[in-house]
Amino acid sequence: MPDQPEPLESFEEGQAIAPMGAGGASDLATAEGETLEKTPGGPLGTGADKKPRSLWSDAWRDLRRNPIFIISSLVILFLVVISIWPQLIASGDPLDCDLSKAQEGSQPGHPFGFNGQGCDVYTRTVYGARTSVSVGVLATLGVAILGSILGGLAGFFGGAWDGVLSRITDVFFAIPVVLGGLVLLSVVTSSTVWPVIGFMVLLGWPQLSRIARGSVITAKQNDYVQAARALGASNSRMMLRHIAPNAIAPVIVVATIALGTYIALEATLSYLGVGLKPPTVSWGIDISSASQYIRNAPHMLLWPAGALAITVLAFIMLGDAVRDALDPKLR
Repeated sequence: MPDQPEPLESFEEGQAIAPMGAGGASDLATAEGETLEKTPGGPLGTGADKKPRSLWSDAWRDLRRNPIFIISSLVILFLVVISIWPQLIASGDPLDCDLSKAQEGSQPGHPFGFNGQGCDVYTRTVYGARTSVSVGVLATLGVAILGSILGGLAGFFGGAWDGVLSRITDVFFAIPVVLGGLVLLSVVTSSTVWPVIGFMVLLGWPQLSRIARGSVITAKQNDYVQAARALGASNSRMMLRHIAPNAIAPVIVVATIALGTYIALEATLSYLGVGLKPPTVSWGIDISSASQYIRNAPHMLLWPAGALAITVLAFIMLGDAVRDALDPKLR
């Protein structure tokens, strides 16, 4: 009789595979089934013990690996800390001025020199972060909340509500931001930040409203929303549980990028004399007062303008990183 083939050893399982013969195919299928059962998490490791990743978990994983996100987050974290506790790095008073030191350069204890009124530029630059960051954050929150609610309702219900809101947003889009600020804020005498924040919310919500409207229209056409509607889910439940979590990503991206824009807009309005007013400490106010001394004392303009540029750049970089992480088309 011819020699029978020797059993083949499985290096992975350490078991012998029987030679193919009568019933060999069924034996092989059984062995494969046993192997799959022994695989952790089932085939390809996608069993019940391994949770599927969501858009937010994937985005957070990508953000942690993005150096742009890390750098911009650290810069923003530093700005937030000094906005809340400026005395951590600046022990002086931003309103304590000495005219005898006006326009003088760097000195021991005063690394940024003095401005035209003899105030310490370093202290005013540090304290100016509080005003600029608070205006940007509060304006962005107001714009995001108002725009998301109005745009989300228009996209969900449609009809006359959508038509009226679209025409209203067209009117606001036709108003130039800077010109509108010059007209509306020129009659305001308050030196607080609230008129400026209110103006930004008033002219900024239409952009977020358009984004939210389009995102809700796209989300409500998905199968899971139609299934929830067929099962008798109420409009509020569909909006809060099914549509909003899947439509909020574009709003977050646009709002993050717009935050830096609002900080720059506050500085622009303050520079033109219709934004924040003294004795409020603001980068825009310092840039405006230093512009006439740029030839004789450029340090007065350099430091607040540099702080403003770094802040705006950090928020724009953060927005770009968040956009890359949340946009599936960029993966």
